[in-house]
Amino acid sequence: MVGCEQPAKDYKAAAANPEFFRQSVNKLTAVIVHDIFSPPVASRIYAYPHIAAYEILIHDYPQYQSLKGQLNGFTGVPQPAKDSVYCFPLASLQAFLAVGRNLTFSGDMLDEYEKQLHDKYSGMGVPREVQVRSLRYGQAVANAIMAYANEDGYKQTRGFRHQVKKQAGHWVPTPPAYMDAIEPNWFKVRPFVMDSCSQFTPAKPVAFNPVKGSPFYQEMLQVYETTNQLTDEQRAIASFWDCNPFVMHVTGHVMYATKKITPGGHWLGIASIASRQAGSDMMQTLEALTRVSLSLADGFISCWDEKYRSDRIRPETAINAHLDNNWVPLLQTPPFPEYPSGHSVISNAAAVVLTELFGPAFAYTDSTEVPYGLPARPFKSFQAAADEAAISRLYGGIHFMSAIENGATEGAQVGKYLVTKLKTRKPAGVVATVTPYQQK
Repeated sequence: MVGCEQPAKDYKAAAANPEFFRQSVNKLTAVIVHDIFSPPVASRIYAYPHIAAYEILIHDYPQYQSLKGQLNGFTGVPQPAKDSVYCFPLASLQAFLAVGRNLTFSGDMLDEYEKQLHDKYSGMGVPREVQVRSLRYGQAVANAIMAYANEDGYKQTRGFRHQVKKQAGHWVPTPPAYMDAIEPNWFKVRPFVMDSCSQFTPAKPVAFNPVKGSPFYQEMLQVYETTNQLTDEQRAIASFWDCNPFVMHVTGHVMYATKKITPGGHWLGIASIASRQAGSDMMQTLEALTRVSLSLADGFISCWDEKYRSDRIRPETAINAHLDNNWVPLLQTPPFPEYPSGHSVISNAAAVVLTELFGPAFAYTDSTEVPYGLPARPFKSFQAAADEAAISRLYGGIHFMSAIENGATEGAQVGKYLVTKLKTRKPAGVVATVTPYQQK
């Protein structure tokens, strides 16, 4: 009987399928969209699951190193037993889903997907005891990452409202929902890689002065004239990069909302597309997703720090008061101060990181918005996409040009700092900086 027993299948190649991580990010995005998390909060939700997954998967890839000591306040995670066998891809996915479930309201939406993953690994021939040991290890790392997350100051920022100033030139709630400003204390959340929230403070915005001929008046007029003569292509660009997670619609006495992907979710979708197109293995895919998620999180912290310091008026409010009372922007004005443009910041931060990984001329087609009813768009590079995301805010009528341009500069600084400071590859025998993957 022993002689007839079939040896266990070699499951290692099948277990390290990078599509599992791309699918997992999509599943987490679906939960974030369902729960209507704001863009800054969504960036935090994306970051911690990726850290948990990364810290586990590196055990199968000795050329990669831990983020311990590289992320602010991060002292590492439990290590696997040296004399035991693990399926680290399974443990990594388990940690990703466990942390994502913990950080969202509707985490139970991940339950069926998690069960499907477990069944797939069983079908690969992963021994039962290895599965159990791996799942337990994944949960142990998830617990450690949640302890790390609980110390970032997020909970202490809950329940605070922004005090609307009465002086002219400051932000006030905008139609149609007139929502309170979101996350006025986000600058208090601990950055991941940046030294502080104010490390890359942008130049001061153009001073509010609605008098005809003033620099502010010219910026206001630019938004007004641009939106009044948009081409079909400019309208398409504005819609593609809208990424407003909660758009309110008003029809007579009926009000309803449309849920959309956040800017961070969009750029993680781009990272998935690029890694698939480049033929990245599981570790390279997770490396890209992790680095992008950290750039997004720090980008939002940097951006939100300035938003509530300058507390700048939105174009909709200024134009209605000083140019045209009936003017309405193409995109719905999001509920927070204008300066700088958040999409300009985070798009440039993510583009710098992706360019470092995949190269400066990586052409791809972005299909991230297809599930939300928008056609795919081709781009010649990540920077070209970031430039388009930034200018989309002018076409949409929700930002002044100085917020777009200075936001782009700020985001590039965040991205460059991350690629310089955060090392995911070991220097011994390997180039210390991240080398571009070969596109296939």
